[in-house]
Amino acid sequence: MADTPSPFTFRDYRFYWFARLASNLAQLSMVVVIGWQVYDIARGQLHMSKGDAALQLGYVGVIQFLPLLLLTLVVGWTADRVDRRWIARAALILEMVCAIMLATMAWKGTTSLPAIFVIAALLGVSRAFAGPALQGLSPNLVPPAVLPAAIAMSSIAWQAGAVFGPAMGGYFYAIGHWVPYAVSTLLFFLSALAMFLIRPVPRPELGGTHPWRQMIDGLAYVRKNRLVLGAISLDLFAVLLGGATAMLPVYARDILQVGASGLGHLRAAPAVGAAATAIWFAYKPLKTNVGVKMLVAVAVFGIATAVFGLSRWMPLSLLCLALLGAADMLSVFVRQSLIQLHTPDAMRGRVGAVSTLFVSGSNELGEAESGFLAALIGPVAAVVAGGIGAVLVTILWARWFPELKNARTFDPPKSLE
Repeated sequence: MADTPSPFTFRDYRFYWFARLASNLAQLSMVVVIGWQVYDIARGQLHMSKGDAALQLGYVGVIQFLPLLLLTLVVGWTADRVDRRWIARAALILEMVCAIMLATMAWKGTTSLPAIFVIAALLGVSRAFAGPALQGLSPNLVPPAVLPAAIAMSSIAWQAGAVFGPAMGGYFYAIGHWVPYAVSTLLFFLSALAMFLIRPVPRPELGGTHPWRQMIDGLAYVRKNRLVLGAISLDLFAVLLGGATAMLPVYARDILQVGASGLGHLRAAPAVGAAATAIWFAYKPLKTNVGVKMLVAVAVFGIATAVFGLSRWMPLSLLCLALLGAADMLSVFVRQSLIQLHTPDAMRGRVGAVSTLFVSGSNELGEAESGFLAALIGPVAAVVAGGIGAVLVTILWARWFPELKNARTFDPPKSLE
């Protein structure tokens, strides 16, 4: 691995990496501000109870997930049929338009829950198309031997956005409610510009079968490849149960009482741990027992989530979130490497769409689940129960998918080399 060149030696990958960094900064900045605005409007303007306000956060998650659920087959087929660069460009432009609309409403003081829900749906559509296109594009920009390092560096771009984006959103929101959306608009523009600078890449041939048959083939491939299925579904159920990020506005305002700037710190803490882990993997990649290490990481993720739920001390809460992020990064790195290296290029868009559905399901539906459960049993109990659930999922998946435990290295099957 020491002789493997850096992915940054490849021109188009550099533009790809910058596009991901800029868009992630914009997205994560907007996520924290949207969550704060929804909860603040519900509690402050509409005088909802904590439970009902938390329920609104759950609605935001559902609204962003529905487009992905409905469009999974279409976006996966599109990513294998249409130039993946153009799909990413169009998605970034749509997100830029959404940021402009949010900035305009914040400037005029006309932001409302229905308007945020509509824009959240549009953001869900853009991310549904962008996910499989970007996942399928990265293997076309570097040689297969460089791909694990490229995935780690892409994760660094994501985590850097997750570190600085939420804090940026919180700090800019304190200056003016429209400011974080204006900054996100600029970042989306720069991200789209970088994507326009990527040169044409090879496009796989899908053959002459009916488009619907081609769409179904992606699901069939995931179902038959138990290593890919186990890796994707483990993330879905673990994060679906263990995701605590939807409750961070509740913790910032009512439990830890640290305000909007404290919310930025809470949102950034998981990414600090994840970024440190991603940097480590970029230079010291995993080589052995990758499956077992992924399972252990998911269990640690659940334990850290449960401890965070019980914490009333800000330093401990930040430490738990950082550990949670580090464990999640290890799991993501292994999962993405296995999926990319065990999937033929002609199938990467459709498999990527299924993966995006599962990942987004764990995130957006996890937020919804946390919001709904918090409305029923309270936010603390919901977070603790979710962390325990993530640990139980890990134990079950280790038993149901022995392929995960038996995955020793990232080496792909001979037929894909």
